Amino acid sequence: MNPWAPFEWITAIRFLKEGRMQTMFIVTAVSIGVAVIVFMSAMLASLQANFLKRVLTSQPHIQLVPPDEEARPQRHASAGQFVAPIIQRPVQRIRSIDQWQKIRASLADWPDITNVTPTMSTSALAVRGDASRSISLTGVDPDVYFRIVRIPDYIVAGQPRLLTDDILIGTELGKDLGVTLGDKINVTGASGAQRILTIAGVFDLGNKGANSRSTFVALRTAQAIANLVGGVTTIDVTVGDPYAAETVAAAVQASTGIEADSWIKTNAQFFTAVSAQQTSNTLIRVFVALSVAFGIASVLVVSVIQRSKDIGILRAMGGSQGQILRVFLLQGGLLGFLGSIVGATLGGVGLVVWHAVLRQADGSEIFPLVLEPSLFAYAVLLASITGIGAAAVPALRAAKLDPVEAIRG
Repeated sequence: MNPWAPFEWITAIRFLKEGRMQTMFIVTAVSIGVAVIVFMSAMLASLQANFLKRVLTSQPHIQLVPPDEEARPQRHASAGQFVAPIIQRPVQRIRSIDQWQKIRASLADWPDITNVTPTMSTSALAVRGDASRSISLTGVDPDVYFRIVRIPDYIVAGQPRLLTDDILIGTELGKDLGVTLGDKINVTGASGAQRILTIAGVFDLGNKGANSRSTFVALRTAQAIANLVGGVTTIDVTVGDPYAAETVAAAVQASTGIEADSWIKTNAQFFTAVSAQQTSNTLIRVFVALSVAFGIASVLVVSVIQRSKDIGILRAMGGSQGQILRVFLLQGGLLGFLGSIVGATLGGVGLVVWHAVLRQADGSEIFPLVLEPSLFAYAVLLASITGIGAAAVPALRAAKLDPVEAIRG
């Protein structure tokens, strides 16, 4: 034994070596607990990152829309009374956002906002021969819009090119119309305006409904088909911190007077699910940490009882209560630390193997693997602190033993 090692370390390590079976069992228990924490935390983080990626790359963080049209009750010119007190909600026409160029320029200067682009959305009819399908036509500025909604990442044929007579369609719409890359389709808007467009690219958004209805054209093309030249129906915005989108949306609405909906508001159910995942992950950590703590505490309580005479001898030879206290606290910390190192390794390896084996039907990964070094550091720190905390009660009991009574047994 190293003569320079402190008395507490020498004694704690010797006690652990003498009770090898107990040490092995508790280290194994701690390892399993830490492995569960690492595995579940990393898996949930990967799933959450994948969900957020899918949601935030398929829609803007904030969307500005024109206000709904509302009918106002008529008043009698002389009496000032309502003529028609019961008012029916009017049909909502496609309308442009007033002074959208000014609003876009203003938002582009906001420090929290990263991208701003106008879009034009309308319904239309796509016709190819005898086949026809109702579609959702979105006119965009591809240079900016494709930084908000990652359509190029979903292109399976062709390229994300949007010239005046180009159109991007989904895979299901292509099957329904019997068209493919380079074919032409006749698109008719609700206003009666028609355009013959060439299919420049085919995308797969991973949703059958979206693939059968969603289409993208140049902004000017959509404006012409909707008979709303120079107008836009929405302004799409992204922010630096997606979780601050609701706060920024409220500020934008207060500043511009235009209704601003954040992705958190429009995906409230998804956001609730993400919060529930985080809560469940925290509960798993708490319960596993408690089980580890009780395991370490029970072993050390037995150790104190078994080593009462040894403790009495150490006290009789001049060992202080503080030294005895630190001996057992060190044992708890060492058990937690050793178990956490083994458990963090097992959890990380298990997650990598599970991610490699579990695949989608086409062989691609179900979600991207996220392994943050901080997770392993936190797991080791948590287990070590838990071990020290669990050893507190047995350590106090050992420190308070009367040396004479302990030696007599």
